[in-house]
Amino acid sequence: MLRAFFVHLSENPTLRNFAERSSIGQRVSGRFVAGTDIADAVRATQSVNRSGMAVTIDNLGENVTNPDEARQSAQLYHQILDAIAANHLNANISLKLTHMGLDVDEALARELVGGLVAQAASMNPPGFVRVDMEGSPYTQRTLDFVHELHRTPGYGKSVGTVIQAYLRRSESDVEKLLAEGIRIRLCKGAYKEPATIAFESKAEVDTNYIKLMKRLMTSGIYHGLATHDEHIIREAEAFAKSEKLAPETFEFQMLYGIRRDLQQELVRKGWRMRVYIPFGTEWYPYFMRRLGERPANVLFIAKNLLRA
Repeated sequence: MLRAFFVHLSENPTLRNFAERSSIGQRVSGRFVAGTDIADAVRATQSVNRSGMAVTIDNLGENVTNPDEARQSAQLYHQILDAIAANHLNANISLKLTHMGLDVDEALARELVGGLVAQAASMNPPGFVRVDMEGSPYTQRTLDFVHELHRTPGYGKSVGTVIQAYLRRSESDVEKLLAEGIRIRLCKGAYKEPATIAFESKAEVDTNYIKLMKRLMTSGIYHGLATHDEHIIREAEAFAKSEKLAPETFEFQMLYGIRRDLQQELVRKGWRMRVYIPFGTEWYPYFMRRLGERPANVLFIAKNLLRA
């Protein structure tokens, strides 16, 4: 019921217009979304870089409905990579396969994403493309896609993916990715999934996250630990120290505008931090769908609006 309510809100043009023009809407978008165009993302990235943190830039959008939209999305990402190089940004990019036309024409999506990875690989220093994970109907397709890209000569160091710790299959998926040396961004997962395929309680999800986290940290491959959960972060710090892992062997990752105090604390302590910066004109439907996918996010976002 609540999920359907938020999906309905995401599709309401009147509410979208109000939200994007109202002071509270601007506060939400300004706190969690860098802006609407590449220049906004560049400015936000430069600010974060000056604070000693790396960035992942993501153009908001998914589930395009025709080939032209997919090509336009890919072209914008080519421009982002150009901007990263031109401005000497410490940044990479993240994209969703449905934004590249996966549901429209899989061959086209492979062509478009392959072109972006090729551009990233040719950069000096080499860039990196994170293929984001979507809901469970796309899990295997995304992993197959990434494995294939990673095996392409010259692409191996410039492509990686995301694993969601709340999925029961994730341990097996991690082992297959590690066997090929593929970089992973580990997150808990934000989509609402059935209990048959996903852990439901926070305790179960946290336990699996920590288990997978330790496996990644000792794999000898550079991975990202995406979490705002202080308990898990302290576990990672303690584990790194106990295993004598150097700070440059992994990174913490957090969302733009959330727990900036914790981000800065970790940097001061010598850990690597990457901030995920989304931008684009689709911030309102994106924001509402995120709330609808997992209503617990409503309280999380509201609480963090009041934090530093």
